[in-house]
Amino acid sequence: MRAALAASLPIGTAASVLEIGLLLLLAVGAGWLLRRAGLPAVVGYLAVGLLVSPFTPGYVADRHQLELLADVGVVLLLFEVGVEINPLRVARERGPLLWAGPAQVILTALATGAACLALGLAPAAAVLVGLAVAMSSSVVVVNITRSRRRSTNRPTEEAMLAWSVLQDLTGVAVILLVLAWVGLSARPPVEAAALILAFLILAVAFAWLLPWLLHALQREHDLFLLLSVGSGLVVAGAGARFFGVPLALAAFVAGLAVGESPVAAEARRRILPFRDLFAVLFFVLLGSLVDPAGLGRAAPWIGFLLASVAVTKMAPVFLVARFARLPDVRPWQLAVGLGQVGEFSFVLASILLAAGLIPGELYLALVASVVVSIVFSTIVVRLGGRTASPLAGAAGD
Repeated sequence: MRAALAASLPIGTAASVLEIGLLLLLAVGAGWLLRRAGLPAVVGYLAVGLLVSPFTPGYVADRHQLELLADVGVVLLLFEVGVEINPLRVARERGPLLWAGPAQVILTALATGAACLALGLAPAAAVLVGLAVAMSSSVVVVNITRSRRRSTNRPTEEAMLAWSVLQDLTGVAVILLVLAWVGLSARPPVEAAALILAFLILAVAFAWLLPWLLHALQREHDLFLLLSVGSGLVVAGAGARFFGVPLALAAFVAGLAVGESPVAAEARRRILPFRDLFAVLFFVLLGSLVDPAGLGRAAPWIGFLLASVAVTKMAPVFLVARFARLPDVRPWQLAVGLGQVGEFSFVLASILLAAGLIPGELYLALVASVVVSIVFSTIVVRLGGRTASPLAGAAGD
């Protein structure tokens, strides 16, 4: 039996590696075609996911492998997003953005959550759905500001990035408070709150210890990278395994801890090349979760979520940019650039579905809203304004 198992393992492993490679090559082809057509490559990645999903005819990627890649991809992606954020630098910022970003998250979450309560959702589900709408995709925002075809000016890009960072910090803090308050796991709320607090203490201790280790290995490029990523994932895994913090949120907090070290700039530089790979896998796998046959049942929820993005998120961002005297910032581009829902919305939708707090139609609507809003935001934000030089910025969409 052992011999048979040993013989079968290489075949299964080879098939998995082949499938991942094919998905990445399909993403390359789709991204290239969409860029030639003047559209963002992310639209092609989403289309590839839909193409290989079990909901469309033709080739079907292995469902278990897709789910595993989705889990790993989101964890690594949010860890990298956390590394990119420097909370101390944000705290030193002055001006309207310092209060506008958090205020928008709270306003959007409360307004959308109140509407969800009226539609029959439980309070915890209503608040988390509101937060899913309130937070934009940091990955999409970065791609918008780095795109060679962008039409945004530098002040708008800087405001968009800062606003997105403040959304992430505020949103994750509120999510952890909600999880501690309601205790979505089998643990009672008081125990859940104590465990979340203990995890945060662990993350702070990790942020204090890691710089010493990274500084010692700063000249060892390979070991420095392995320590940065490996230690962050250990903290994230410990948060999920022993403290009841959802894995993706724990990974984001671990990334924040890495990002606070004195050698964080070097860690960001070395981890940055992985961002595109994680992002491509995330968007391909996101597209694979959309069931076209179920969109009819989910259509009312999709309409509600997209309307909430427009009314409770884009409109406040536009008004703040219009009247808060942000120098040279284009209000409509800032609002449209932030007018999508992304990776945290997917994470929250998965948490709510696993806890049985939302129906399958709402889960599908959240996933579909991520796809639709990202496509809308990345295309419409290019309209008007100046045209960026093909040589400007890093490679993007």
